Amino acid sequence: MSSTANTKQTPWLSLMRLPLVGLLVILLGAWLAHSVRTSGDIAAQDIRFTGADGTQMSALLYVPNNASAESPAPGILAVHGYINSREMQDGFSIEFARRGYVVLAMDQTGHGYSGGAAFANGFGGPDGLAYLRSLPMVDPTQIGLEGHSMGGWTVLAAAATMPDSYTSMVLVGSSTGAPFAQEGSPTWPRNLSLIFSKYDEFGPFMWGMERSIDLPTSDKLKAVFGSEEAIEPARLYGSLEQGTARVLHQPNTTHPGEHLSTEVIGLASDWFGKTLKGGTALNADDQIWYWKELATGVGLIGFVMLVLGLFNALLNVPLFAALKTASRSEPGSETKPARESRDSSYWRAFMASAFVPAVLFFPAFVAITLLVAPSNWLPQTVTTQVAFWALLSAGFSLLMWRFSKSAPQVVASSWGLSIASAVITVALAYGVLFIIDSVWNVDLRFWVVAVKLPSAAQLGVALIYVVPITLAFTVTMRGLCGLTVKGDTPAQQYGYAIGALSVGFLSMLVLVYGIFFATGTLVTGFDPLSTVIGMQFVPLLIAIAIIGIYGWRRTGSHRPSAVIVGLLVTLYVVAGTATQVV
Repeated sequence: MSSTANTKQTPWLSLMRLPLVGLLVILLGAWLAHSVRTSGDIAAQDIRFTGADGTQMSALLYVPNNASAESPAPGILAVHGYINSREMQDGFSIEFARRGYVVLAMDQTGHGYSGGAAFANGFGGPDGLAYLRSLPMVDPTQIGLEGHSMGGWTVLAAAATMPDSYTSMVLVGSSTGAPFAQEGSPTWPRNLSLIFSKYDEFGPFMWGMERSIDLPTSDKLKAVFGSEEAIEPARLYGSLEQGTARVLHQPNTTHPGEHLSTEVIGLASDWFGKTLKGGTALNADDQIWYWKELATGVGLIGFVMLVLGLFNALLNVPLFAALKTASRSEPGSETKPARESRDSSYWRAFMASAFVPAVLFFPAFVAITLLVAPSNWLPQTVTTQVAFWALLSAGFSLLMWRFSKSAPQVVASSWGLSIASAVITVALAYGVLFIIDSVWNVDLRFWVVAVKLPSAAQLGVALIYVVPITLAFTVTMRGLCGLTVKGDTPAQQYGYAIGALSVGFLSMLVLVYGIFFATGTLVTGFDPLSTVIGMQFVPLLIAIAIIGIYGWRRTGSHRPSAVIVGLLVTLYVVAGTATQVV
């Protein structure tokens, strides 16, 4: 009896190995991330508060053990940039809290879990500052403001609305003045540290010079510093006592790179150490935040493992057994590749798959920016851009197949079973995100790539975009499976698939940033935001290729993977960007 039981259990133990390992990696990563956040007896909690007009706002609140109603500590409002969320400021928030400051890392309006529309109510800055000052453990006479990119405009809006309610400010990759902030002067904002990297993609847009490396010569910046001469980096201008202090730092990094820079985070921490009274002195290089970033980054890998393992396990449920045998002439046989060899038609298809989507990226994104205003039907500009780009790329593929003799011939499994298995797989994976969010208040991220639990409102937005994005990736997955070649090892199948989807974007970014670092000129400066967004495409397309080939190897069909990818991409983008219309 025991032998029979073991025989029955072994296949399931084998099937569950990958999802269980993925789950373990996620849980360990989330726990370690939370441990880093709370190191030194710091309390970190997810909070909600109501803004002046009733808008529900979201934030992470860090309270060090030295802060209490009896002994209030300095407070810092820390704000992320456009199409990010509160967790993007974790490096700054963790280090500020370790230095004895109460930190409110808030979601801007229309971002993360905050309500309202993006750009509304001063981006939520005045509401965030008012809430921070109301906390009993915060000393309202010692308030710092820190914001990255549009987060800088958020704290500037707070400073303009409540000019006597803060002590000092750090702008990271941001600017005063047009288009979204009050003009700066030698006396406003109070005690300003500007950290703007030499290779910031937004220099011309924010400070009015051709290259960010030339920022010290900007007339706009000189007006803020009260100088007729070029600004000398690291030199203190004005007076700390009078609130007119200014300092410029130009680290050797990029706009998104400022989040991963120990130098930038150290400079910001040091400025508050000089301008706020009541903190705990620590050296600038005494930092631990990057362990949190690595932990949630490893969790991202675990998430992909979990998705793959859950899907494979579902294929062994009787309901989905037909998917598993869709391409096989007999049980246990290998999935049949689409091609016999890598001939000229293969390489034409490979190059088109790799480079056409990259070539279409900027035209698609710019077209949506110029021609399609956010609306109730298309409430998120970036998600609309992604959907249009994906559909445009898919349309090109269909057109190419129409006039080609080598259109991919792949098995088409049941749509009903494909959709059902994909929905269950993604729902279970996001159930794990719900658990780690509930227990530890973390998502899974590394740098600009983040898988985040969507809010109820964002799930509603996802319903708008999921069908077109899934249809587009159905074409992409069909083309990817059509590039499988007889005789390839599994490693070769995954390797060529990854190349077919990601090498175009990788080449584009290497070219763009190679020129940028060599000359200081961003050749895609006509759309710096999309340039930064493009960085996410390489790791995302690698993950998509892995999911596509994994699904094909087990079903012979592109459809289950296409639906999984469509759901994941939709949820990823919708939860991680801004909502312009609510």
